[in-house]
Amino acid sequence: MPRILPRFLFTVLLMLPLAGMAQVNSLPSQPHLLVKGQASQEVVPDQFGISIVLRSMDKAPSVAREKAQANAAQVLAAFKAQHALSESVQASALSIGPEYRYENNAQVFVGTKVERSLSAKFGSLEDVRHLLASLKTSEELQVSGITTGFKDEAKVRAGLKRQAAEQTRETARRLAESYGVRLGGLYTISEVAPSFAYGVQAGTWPLERGSGGLPSPPVPPTDLAVNARAADGFFSESLEAGSLTLSENVYAIFLIAQ
Repeated sequence: MPRILPRFLFTVLLMLPLAGMAQVNSLPSQPHLLVKGQASQEVVPDQFGISIVLRSMDKAPSVAREKAQANAAQVLAAFKAQHALSESVQASALSIGPEYRYENNAQVFVGTKVERSLSAKFGSLEDVRHLLASLKTSEELQVSGITTGFKDEAKVRAGLKRQAAEQTRETARRLAESYGVRLGGLYTISEVAPSFAYGVQAGTWPLERGSGGLPSPPVPPTDLAVNARAADGFFSESLEAGSLTLSENVYAIFLIAQ
């Protein structure tokens, strides 16, 4: 059966029903077109999140807890000093449990371990740099991750979904014209690729023309690049904020009019 690979950001498969073929995910039994629309947009991050893990251990549970609480107070004060975004500060409950090590194939009690995680978001990369410069990392206080975000991401994604949906309609119309058939109604539309027995796995699509059959090179990371090292107990960092690529896919099935 014909496989169509049009240009631009979408890939289309023309699919005709085969006798006895098992249909999956409500694919129609009558002739139909399955098309994919894709829209993407690059945005500049305007929110920067940081996560910190606190771990303290002592044979006296109260001492381990006091250490964790003292470190938490230090981190929360640093969040406030560096203008953490309102309502973005989160602190998990304390996790307390025994810690063991093995000596000569025997389990030996080491002490009570107390863990807690703290996180916050900031409106500028400079605030994150100042925060990291003010923290003294150790086995008991560690930076576990830094992420980027975009404040209006939900609004942008909604617009991208509309663009992708419009693209499926135009693609289906052009494909039907090229085969000399007439489109019927819309059978279904989804953000998830259907599973179907056409030699293509769900969620994967053939490469576009001109690719030479080779996979596309990996996309470089668009998240916050963090190069960190510990020096004399202090956290030294070099931070650079790149761009974020927001992308939305829409899959639509149009019936072919008889």
